[in-house]
Amino acid sequence: MTEAVAGCLAVLRKAVDRDWRSVRAGRVEWDCHTTAVHVADDLVAYAANLAGRAQDAYVPFALRPDEGTDNAGLLQVIEATGALLAAAVTTAPPGVRAFHPYPFRSADRVGFAAMGVAEVLLHAHDMAEGLGLPYEPSAELADSVLASIFPHVRPGPEPWPTLLWATGRGELPGRAPVTGWRWHNNLVLPTERLVLTGVRPAAARDLALDGDGGFDWIEGGPEEGTRDAARMLLTAYEAGVHRPEFTTFALVRAEDGRAVGALGFHSSPDEDGRVEIGYNVCALARGRGYATEALRALSRWALARDDVRTVYARAQAANTASQAVLARAGFESVGAIDDRLVAYELRS
Repeated sequence: MTEAVAGCLAVLRKAVDRDWRSVRAGRVEWDCHTTAVHVADDLVAYAANLAGRAQDAYVPFALRPDEGTDNAGLLQVIEATGALLAAAVTTAPPGVRAFHPYPFRSADRVGFAAMGVAEVLLHAHDMAEGLGLPYEPSAELADSVLASIFPHVRPGPEPWPTLLWATGRGELPGRAPVTGWRWHNNLVLPTERLVLTGVRPAAARDLALDGDGGFDWIEGGPEEGTRDAARMLLTAYEAGVHRPEFTTFALVRAEDGRAVGALGFHSSPDEDGRVEIGYNVCALARGRGYATEALRALSRWALARDDVRTVYARAQAANTASQAVLARAGFESVGAIDDRLVAYELRS
């Protein structure tokens, strides 16, 4: 957030003596003055929602600069509101979520940070384009936005042109122009004892590289099965076929915020409405019903959708414990796949 704001201020200071009200901000319908106010308003709104733990709507206020505020003053407001959002993100615990309307009516600190960075990068581009100034943020910043809140967008050769294309601000060879877009925060599903927390591509990338994905794991976690699931997610993301609601979910204990395993879909539903699910629980957390609880919740969520009719799972024929988990979650055995695997299904 700090880096994004610093880059925005650096480019706009070059035109601080211009009349921003008479210059359209690139392809958006606002002038540069209105766009600058919009950026600051979004930053402080995100900070307020996250810090105030807003649950059902934005905190009821709006930013309005003093009458006669000049361009230098607007930049000061952007700097201050960016710092407020950075502070809110830094001090918020990992599991805290607050209201944002799209698509699941909440976002965590990673989501608010990514949304704030996106607002700054994209509207700095708009204003710079209108003012005739060159502007390009670091590839790392653009990539972090894409891998956090654009999980449905296939990565391009370079992150910044891809982000511009994904938001209707540019072209990419071989891809149709974008005329409508939204970013996509991750899905969370609370159960009695767990919070199933959707894994973003950025987190999956870290897990695949032997990191923790931003989660506080119990001893022994994450297991290799979780890292394999992260690699599958990354493969789908890089191919442009990842649907972020059909992702991997970390099983986070509500009582202490620690991750005890993972559960998720192998892919999106097929044309028959069948989707495969898999799971693993860290050794120290087994035998407590976490997998059953998570399977019930995620299967129920999936089968409530119009595009899912069957949730499918496979278990090792010799793994009677895993088969018992599936049975307790309501799955029925549909026979052996081969001499090693048996299949289970849960239908709507």
